[in-house]
Amino acid sequence: MKAANARVDETHDPRLTSWVESANAADSDFPPQNLPFGVFRRSGDAAGTIGVAIGDQVLDLSACVRAGLLDRLDAALRAACGVVTLNKMAALGRDANRQLRRAVSQLLRDDTREGITARSHRARVIVPAGECAMVLAVESGDYTDFYASVHHAANVGALFRPDNPLLPNYKWVPIGYHGRASSLVVSGTPVLRPRGQTRADAAAPPVFGPTKSLDYELEIGAYIGRGNLLGSPVSLASADEHLFGLCLVNDWSARDIQAWEYQPLGPFLAKSFATSVSPWVVTTDALAPFRVPLAPRPAGDPAPLAYLDDATDAASGAFDITLEVWLHTAQMRAAGAPPARVSRGTFRDMYWTLGQLLAHHTSNGCNLRAGDLIASGTVSNAAPDSRGCLLEMTSRGREPVALPGGDTRAFLSDGDDVILRGWCERSGFRRIGFGECRGVVLPSAPV
Repeated sequence: MKAANARVDETHDPRLTSWVESANAADSDFPPQNLPFGVFRRSGDAAGTIGVAIGDQVLDLSACVRAGLLDRLDAALRAACGVVTLNKMAALGRDANRQLRRAVSQLLRDDTREGITARSHRARVIVPAGECAMVLAVESGDYTDFYASVHHAANVGALFRPDNPLLPNYKWVPIGYHGRASSLVVSGTPVLRPRGQTRADAAAPPVFGPTKSLDYELEIGAYIGRGNLLGSPVSLASADEHLFGLCLVNDWSARDIQAWEYQPLGPFLAKSFATSVSPWVVTTDALAPFRVPLAPRPAGDPAPLAYLDDATDAASGAFDITLEVWLHTAQMRAAGAPPARVSRGTFRDMYWTLGQLLAHHTSNGCNLRAGDLIASGTVSNAAPDSRGCLLEMTSRGREPVALPGGDTRAFLSDGDDVILRGWCERSGFRRIGFGECRGVVLPSAPV
């Protein structure tokens, strides 16, 4: 396993420990080597505040600025710590964000002068995570969802086109569609079952009503940092410098609505009702130890075209992230039973890297802006228990998933709580996690 281009530094040292004791637990998602950014509100506050997750606590960055703990940073970085979204911070670029990461690392360590000083301000700068209401960390002006897992594309294609599961363009061009940024919601936001047109009987007219085939999609999202000008494509060699950080994404999908509406222009109302994102943004610098080579293409597959081919991206453009989907039904909750894991997979096997997605997105001159979100599409692997949506796992509902207690699911029922989890592990480094992305399904709202 190769880390990306010598970006591993002292902030990744597995020996680092924090004066926030819970961060030192081996199973913590948020040890001092992670330091993800998010936006939270304290009880009674109207506006959000940028924070850093550390163990089961949150470091309030605006409070750190007021206490003079970040005075060594330049004025632009300190100002970015005091606004109510991460957009300004993301727009400053990778070099500035590395400076902030190092400064925060120094504040939270238990063996530095900065850490000793910060600890003396603990009551002012540290908030228990349980007292924080997480809000959308980033204002995304645009959201694009891709289709970057060849296993997902092949599995879904086989359900509809058994003799020709992959269309001819798939292995040449990253496939994507423009999603609905206004319906991005933070983890924990309930999702109302959408209504729409469906047509189960080809001989009858369509009907309008609640979807009967509500599904989740397990994805990784990447927020854009420094944008590009209209008409100025981003090369694959420089794409990594435009990525701010990653999150978990659940691209909720109404499969029956989608099946009726998607031809000829693709997804529309079947996707635009809600897309959930995890509250913490794990920076690409935090993920440096977990960069891996692009999955090898099978023999006979075409090589990427020149603009999608770069030696560094091929050597370390992928991320080794373990991903899981858990389901907690209303029946489980009523019985006091814990959630059940329904799948586990990895992000390292994607056909296209995030850098390739970004480079392709801008290749026609499209401008991306700080805070824009691009998502990977459903993450699935070759094994049946690694498939990232129920459409695949149940063969379009024909083979329901068995759950503890005797319940089954072909698609989601009202009351189901869908929980996505992700983390990275590598020998010689601390485990870091993404936290959770979750949402409970509620009945359709009255028309």
